[in-house]
Amino acid sequence: MAEIDFPAEIRALRAKFASIEQVSDVEGLKTDVADLSERAAAPGLWDDQEQAQYVTSRLSHRQSELDRLNNLQQRIDDMETLVELAHSEGDPDSLNEAAQELKSLRKSLDDLEVVTLLSGPYDEREAVVSIRSGAGGVDAADFAEMLLRMYTRWAERRGYPVQVLDTSYAEEAGLKSATFEVKAPYAFGTLSVEAGTHRLVRLSPFDNQGRRQTSFAAVEVVPLIVPTDHIEIPENDIRIDVFRSSGPGGQSVNTTDSAVRLTHLPTGVVVSMQNEKSQIQNRAAAMRVLQSRLLLLKQEEEDAEKKAIAGDVKASWGDQMRSYVLHPYQMVKDLRTNYEVGNTSSVLDGEIDGFIDSGIRWRAEQRGVTE
Repeated sequence: MAEIDFPAEIRALRAKFASIEQVSDVEGLKTDVADLSERAAAPGLWDDQEQAQYVTSRLSHRQSELDRLNNLQQRIDDMETLVELAHSEGDPDSLNEAAQELKSLRKSLDDLEVVTLLSGPYDEREAVVSIRSGAGGVDAADFAEMLLRMYTRWAERRGYPVQVLDTSYAEEAGLKSATFEVKAPYAFGTLSVEAGTHRLVRLSPFDNQGRRQTSFAAVEVVPLIVPTDHIEIPENDIRIDVFRSSGPGGQSVNTTDSAVRLTHLPTGVVVSMQNEKSQIQNRAAAMRVLQSRLLLLKQEEEDAEKKAIAGDVKASWGDQMRSYVLHPYQMVKDLRTNYEVGNTSSVLDGEIDGFIDSGIRWRAEQRGVTE
């Protein structure tokens, strides 16, 4: 084994870590952790379970990011100490241990560097992945099921929880479509490079004559919307009108200006409330309803934006982004990055990190060209 220049390697590790640390905004991470910790400790946190789950989950994610950076810093320091002791004591076993740790640290820093490239507005979100069979008949349906297994196996290897939301089975074999969630930080940013048309070439197990068949499946990846407990509405955005309630309800309801109408000026949404006896009660009730309607409106807008992000994936000839060739040779190749692997079985068993990493780097380069 060639002698390693440990001082030079350690300097390179520290330089790479410093650039990652700068992009990761450590101070921002610490601020987020402090703010989220304070919210998580609030006495009434679990009065709204959905919001509580969001706060605790985000706290866990941000704390993990900070811990990962601190852990890598400590590992570099520990390796430098190990090398110094090994040289001073003439200990070849410790130098071999340091060489293995050097290799591991390079891999860890490369992985973290890829994460720093996930800087899109939704990249840190969890992901919703949809797969649908395209051209190719029963082979395409079988291919869709193969891709579902590939992605769930990938998630399992990483310890990411997966929840299958919907499956539509084909008549003969495989799937017409499937939708599942990947519940992990940066799942959307990571998996979004998998969106597009995937192409399979193989000897069809469904063809009596064993002929070669080409089939397609489409993968769509969208970000999971973060739950919001309410919408902040500036006072200047609301027009408040009061009027006399009508209909049955007793003398106090019908003879005072207790009814309230709220108009949200930017959207034109109008809410009227007159069921309560006092103007204060009606105004509070109207505000709750207005917030709910604006939240629903916001979600509808985000749904439209998610569809725009996902794009139109046709799952047919001419727009494939990756080919899985099982015959006459064995090769999986990404047509955007030219990254390829000869072990097709391992890829279909979920070992797709190389494709994802190269896809993320390729996308970052494309963004840099267009900006």
